[in-house]
Amino acid sequence: MDTIRYSYKQLEQFCCDAFVEFGFTGEEAAQITDVLLLADLYGIKSHGTQRLVRYHKSIENGSVKVDAKPEIIFETPVSAVIDGHSGMGQLISVYAMKLAIKKAKEVGISFVSVRNSNHYGIAGYYAKMACDEGLIGISTTNSESIMVHTNSKQAILGSNPLAFAMPAEPYPFWFDSATTVVPKGRLEVYNKENKALYDSWAVDETGAICTNAEHVLECIDGKLGAGGILPVGGKTEDTGSHKGYGYSMIAEILCSITSGGATSNHHKRVKGQGAGTCHSFIVIDPEIFGDSQAIKDSLSVFLQELRDAKRADEQIPIYTHGEKEMQSFKKHLEEGIDVNISTVAEMVKMCEYLGMNSTAYLGDVDISGAKQGTYDKVYK
Repeated sequence: MDTIRYSYKQLEQFCCDAFVEFGFTGEEAAQITDVLLLADLYGIKSHGTQRLVRYHKSIENGSVKVDAKPEIIFETPVSAVIDGHSGMGQLISVYAMKLAIKKAKEVGISFVSVRNSNHYGIAGYYAKMACDEGLIGISTTNSESIMVHTNSKQAILGSNPLAFAMPAEPYPFWFDSATTVVPKGRLEVYNKENKALYDSWAVDETGAICTNAEHVLECIDGKLGAGGILPVGGKTEDTGSHKGYGYSMIAEILCSITSGGATSNHHKRVKGQGAGTCHSFIVIDPEIFGDSQAIKDSLSVFLQELRDAKRADEQIPIYTHGEKEMQSFKKHLEEGIDVNISTVAEMVKMCEYLGMNSTAYLGDVDISGAKQGTYDKVYK
């Protein structure tokens, strides 16, 4: 059995209780869990429950300060810079996006940047927060160095995703994508599933294409001195590598440069120090352009025209960004979420570590089929 299916409520209870055991309040644990499980509901396996071990590791080694509170260190009516003081990325980011939404509702547009934070989950969660309020939401973050930019073999930039959401019917336009071909989390999933990477995804320490997920993860962890994941567009300018490289730079500028924080290559790897991750949150009220309902209607019509375009294959539908995620959300909420057995093993070991009853949360599961090495670095 490669996966085990759990209901949303089962996973929600497990995650909430685990984060309380880590030292967060019940309200904070629920917020972190909401961000985490939206990824699973949307079908983004790389950023859902499989990320739990990463957060545990960050809390245990002191990178995430459980008691840290975000602080506004510079502010204008349309902007703010927040120091996260190495707190939990999700909590800092919800605080920052709420501030951006408030400002945009008051003056029409806002830009809030954050420094000294940690991994914040899917960027699209925060863009969705604004969209749910009838606003246009944009969010970006930098990350640890994983991107081998054009003509390099050394990772300097992060996966640096860009997310954008805007109200429309019957689905909002919702786009969330790393500027690398895939995020690090996808490699972690492939490693757990013992699957080879596509030959357009990553390079090893010599700069040669590498399809071994475990080896590339070792490159990213700094063990081999070079290597990592390629930008959107692949390895060369002929295939558009420079475009993903440029998109990543835009995200980096919006996050670390505006906030005065650490660029991806200066994220801390020292035990007891926060990662130094930076984020940005931009919100626009469509009313600054006139009739917001007319704008929403116009986008809705255009999105439907895209769906109704002549298909290359009549058996394969055309989707607009966010449509698959909305369908996945409904399906997983009703039918449950399939969790990789290696991730379940991490959750069982986490229960043992925290003194939680794993059977009560996860059932009497057989984790003998889990890939060895995916959790033993944390749970020895």
